[in-house]
Amino acid sequence: MAPGAHCRRKIAPARRRGRAPGGAADPDDAHADRVPLSGRSRSPVVTTDAPGIRGTRLVHDGWARYLVADVVLPDGAFATREIEDHGRAVAVLPYDPVRRTTLMVRQFRAPPCLADGTLALLEAPAGRLEEDDPETCARREAHEEVGLRLGALEPAGWAWTMPGISTERIDYYLAPYAEGDRVAAGGGLASESEQITVVELSLAEAAARSDGGEIADLKTLYLLQTLRLRRPDLFAAGR
Repeated sequence: MAPGAHCRRKIAPARRRGRAPGGAADPDDAHADRVPLSGRSRSPVVTTDAPGIRGTRLVHDGWARYLVADVVLPDGAFATREIEDHGRAVAVLPYDPVRRTTLMVRQFRAPPCLADGTLALLEAPAGRLEEDDPETCARREAHEEVGLRLGALEPAGWAWTMPGISTERIDYYLAPYAEGDRVAAGGGLASESEQITVVELSLAEAAARSDGGEIADLKTLYLLQTLRLRRPDLFAAGR
């Protein structure tokens, strides 16, 4: 899992049920009882302009939220889209520039296991943004997952991770650390059943695993590649 402040978005007033322009069935008719977004999520951008979202229905509200959105496509046609409303998240790759090492986590992930039987992934520490800002979240996740007390953070951009299905947007950071910054065992929160194994490995080995397909987590690949571009000296073999 995820800036902390959620922007407020104007919701268009309700309109009378009837026919959409051109005689097509108005999607509002089928979903007149749609449930408004609530909880941690932002209000949807609702509009009658094309393209845009005219309304949403909440179909599941657990650790993740699942919505069905009534949308207007660029050509003015109506359609529905399914959305996993994950929200913002943070990922951070700690690296020791002196020992040329990195700290990652290995953990079981149910979706890859379901897809092809993968039992564990090697990943950079990450988590969902809740009430705080991204930098505070990055420091908290690094402490919870790998036991690090981080100082300076190096922003590495942000990106939508799965824009076709999810609202997840990750802020990425690189974070130098020293051996003395390891102040706790890490391993994640027992209350969240994370069961994380902390893995420290050389940056050269991390790069080799990345190139060889052993690291298959996209956020981790992105952060490793960013560090390789910024600090190629840390990955030189034989030093």
